[in-house]
Amino acid sequence: MATFIKSVLENNALWYKDELVDGILPFWADNGLDKVNGGVFTCLDRSGKLMDSTKSVWFQGRCAYAYSYAYNNIDRNPLWLSVAKSCIDFIEKQCIEQESGQLYFSVTAEGKPLRKRRYVFSDCFAAIAMAEYSKASGDPSYAHKALEMFKHIQYMLNTPGFLEPKSMEPARGHSITMILINVAIVLKQVSSDPVLDRQIRDSVEAIERYFMHPEFKCILETVTLEGGLIDTCEGRTINPGHGIETAWFLMQASELLNEPHYKDLALTIFDWQYAWGWDKEYGGIINFRDCKGFPNQDYSQDMKFWWPQCETVIASLYAFKMTGEQKYFDIYLQTHEWIVEHLKDPQYPEWYGYLHRDGSVAQDAKGNLFKGPFHIPRMLVLANILCNQIIEKI
Repeated sequence: MATFIKSVLENNALWYKDELVDGILPFWADNGLDKVNGGVFTCLDRSGKLMDSTKSVWFQGRCAYAYSYAYNNIDRNPLWLSVAKSCIDFIEKQCIEQESGQLYFSVTAEGKPLRKRRYVFSDCFAAIAMAEYSKASGDPSYAHKALEMFKHIQYMLNTPGFLEPKSMEPARGHSITMILINVAIVLKQVSSDPVLDRQIRDSVEAIERYFMHPEFKCILETVTLEGGLIDTCEGRTINPGHGIETAWFLMQASELLNEPHYKDLALTIFDWQYAWGWDKEYGGIINFRDCKGFPNQDYSQDMKFWWPQCETVIASLYAFKMTGEQKYFDIYLQTHEWIVEHLKDPQYPEWYGYLHRDGSVAQDAKGNLFKGPFHIPRMLVLANILCNQIIEKI
């Protein structure tokens, strides 16, 4: 069995690298990079043709992070560094509201503001972009900028009235809690500021205290301030992919901070969320479930999006590396094979993002304001790393 596992991981590690180097990153550099204004377009059709010149500010940071991450871990390709720099320059020049210091959600091709949301995800993605780019370029000024942006994110979240609340009823959200773990981990590569470790510990504590619900064996996305169930359609929503992503963030934190308890939490969360998410009839991770078994109200509730599949590959590889348990390798291989069969476009680079429950393509565009060069290239880089780490242990 060890020989079989090693052979699979060796082949897949090469496949991930080839997909990244020959397919995904060239697709976005060739078709998405704005050579006039800087930054990246993400609203591309199946072949890479521009459908809409509106720019997602999320993806200015996400793209810069992805290309810097690939540069740091796969190949020191100067083109990748220039793509990252173009996106970061565009963020700094066009995407920050001067009065508040908060980033917009979307802007025009030239950078005219179109929309600002009540969230700080654009800011989080810009922070990890600057940190990863600082490591790639060797320029410490971007590490400083990343840390200052992180502290401003904390200020915005902790200052009453700064961000408009999503609901009139006070509640806690899982999304920002989990993403701050990832942001802090990325920044720790280039900064030793103790605020980063504190944020990781605070977020993990909040996940365990408020969002993990053993009675339903799941992570809930929105809970009361005390961590209780909000017994509505929205409050009962399980997002399997989000919890799976949280699981591997906790696995990283466990390694980084030498916290075995974080590993235990991560494995529990992964087991729970995978059980809710994996579609036993058609395969793949489904979008949403209701913790009481009611029909979920979201229009895309039974679809298969690209990113939960990517998170499952990462989390299952991490879990297998950390435990050696066969079940995690089996989950990994099953998910990898489902991705190859359903998400990979046989004609054009980049992968499909939106599938029906049975795995058929719902729409074949390669990007929009929410899909672009992030989840897939991040997975390809990290899966390559994890495969090689596991091979070394076998």
